[in-house]
Amino acid sequence: MRKLHDAPFPVIDTDPIFGRVIRYMRVSDYVLGISLTAVGPAFMYWMEKYQPSGLSRKYQRHGMLAGGLVGVCAGFMSAYSCSSARFWGTSENAREIKMYREEYRRLKAEGKSMHGTSSLPLSIQRISSEYSTGAFLNFDVAPWFNFVNHPFHGQSDGVIPDDEK
Repeated sequence: MRKLHDAPFPVIDTDPIFGRVIRYMRVSDYVLGISLTAVGPAFMYWMEKYQPSGLSRKYQRHGMLAGGLVGVCAGFMSAYSCSSARFWGTSENAREIKMYREEYRRLKAEGKSMHGTSSLPLSIQRISSEYSTGAFLNFDVAPWFNFVNHPFHGQSDGVIPDDEK
């Protein structure tokens, strides 16, 4: 796979599948997500307290729910982005490399592929890979996740030691 960027840390996977990104999230990612989730309703409450809208409680509740929904989306996408950035090597990722190696050893012992199998034709898998590689960088435009198993993953040398390949 072609080199996409210069990373200060080893690149684990340039196109990690959705489930792996979620499994590898750190506590700090969850804290970020929960914090951003709480900001939406807190902001709506603060605005109503210091700049009253004059609406009934029913409509204020709708505003709080809308703020909460926006907060959940923002919190999840921020946490997902932080976890994906570690896969890309743009932030410290020693823990993720260790987890990746353990998962690789386990799947290899079971005789399974690290990136799973897919019933899709190879051409469709490549297209899926091209669309989802680096998509987390554009969450502000369109949230796009990798749900397709495919063989088109890039990584730095040494993420999986040569004697284990």
